[in-house]
Amino acid sequence: MPPMETLEPLAPRTEKPAKKARLDKVPDPEFAEKDHIPLTTHADAFGVDPVPVSWGHPDPAVRAPVICTVRHTSQRNAIGAHQGSYCVYTGLAVAAKKLDPDYVPNLKLTSPVFKIGPHPSWSDPKKIAALDPFGHLVTECYSDWLEKGWDIRPTIAVTQAHIDLPECKEAIRNGRLKSDGKILLPSGQSICSKAAIEPVWYLPEIARRFQTTEQNLRQSIFRMTNGMYPELITRPDIKIFLPPIGGLTIYIWGDPDTIPDEDIELTCRVHDECNGSDVFGSDICTCRPYLTHAIEECIKTAQNGGCGIVIYYRKEGRSLGEVTKYLVYNTRKRQVGGDSAENYFSCTEQVAGVQDTRFQALMPDPLHFLGVTKIHNFISMSDMKYDAIVGSGIKIVNRVEIPPEMVPDDARVEITAKVFHGYNAGEAYKNIGEDELKATKGREYAYDGKVDGEGKD
Repeated sequence: MPPMETLEPLAPRTEKPAKKARLDKVPDPEFAEKDHIPLTTHADAFGVDPVPVSWGHPDPAVRAPVICTVRHTSQRNAIGAHQGSYCVYTGLAVAAKKLDPDYVPNLKLTSPVFKIGPHPSWSDPKKIAALDPFGHLVTECYSDWLEKGWDIRPTIAVTQAHIDLPECKEAIRNGRLKSDGKILLPSGQSICSKAAIEPVWYLPEIARRFQTTEQNLRQSIFRMTNGMYPELITRPDIKIFLPPIGGLTIYIWGDPDTIPDEDIELTCRVHDECNGSDVFGSDICTCRPYLTHAIEECIKTAQNGGCGIVIYYRKEGRSLGEVTKYLVYNTRKRQVGGDSAENYFSCTEQVAGVQDTRFQALMPDPLHFLGVTKIHNFISMSDMKYDAIVGSGIKIVNRVEIPPEMVPDDARVEITAKVFHGYNAGEAYKNIGEDELKATKGREYAYDGKVDGEGKD
């Protein structure tokens, strides 16, 4: 029998050089102790070592991920918590022993179902400072960080949906819309793409937009949240804040890839949440009718080869909240002379001390996230929104008012007051003057519970 060849022992398997080099560039994660709960942290304290962030850098690897999870206390580079106001429910889940505080999400199948960006606006803080433009690309841009054990959460999720809106079915019956089997189905359902976005604020730019200092901004938020976030004061080195507020949702009809192309028609509405009207059909305002009108116009634009966008902000009651809004409703209905267009704005000031806290300085950011540079049809009468969008560098060609026949009777107070005080009137409302302002009255609610003269002879 011939002698067997002497075989060399197999060399130990090693990582591919390129991958190892990438992983070596990622810092090692440090994990917080479960039983140690710091009330706050300080920039110059021992062991505090936040991951540096270069906000506005076009390379996500250089920019670095936003880290705001509880597992990396010493290395966090953001103040606040993920999930906006819902982070409190996460605390309840942990208290009820329904959620392990060290649980790390399985993000394997969560990547975007359609592509957004990158766009030149992503590297300009003057255009994007209220969201993380890489927030939907965590598994793509920061896979090495995840592999190394970092707990990094997406702040944007991108998916698709079928929208079943009764008004679209009615529009098909009435001939306002026609089914094409692609954008709008015979059933009345429309097919859209959508993205949910949690707010991520880059504080230096937020302060600049509100014409204040970063220190004053931090102190004001700290004070008006009753000291909820002491790190706003103790950690001036951390420039990113995840505020405990509602986010926004983007709905897109048509091909999202066409959005940056100024030669392709783009229809857009930026809508602020109104639960009473949007969901339950309250007729005291124009919110749902204007929203559904915008969706119809978006569908028509998409069917003609363009694209339609609705951005839905969680800014209930002009960001004053629904309780304040209902208190204003009561004030409007109970004031001397009843609900009148003449006193529409003063009632809000009487209750809240201010007419509106939405402002609009941060509103255009999701448009820049999508790569919008030109809007052909802006479905809004708001000068504040128009001015903010145009002021951020986006061109608007046409402004589209709500058709008068879509305004509910009790909402005439709102539309009359807004047009008189400067909202874009268009052709439909151009003749509203002081006489109509004084004459326009809303539905009466008597203290005895009778409505509109019920029980009268």
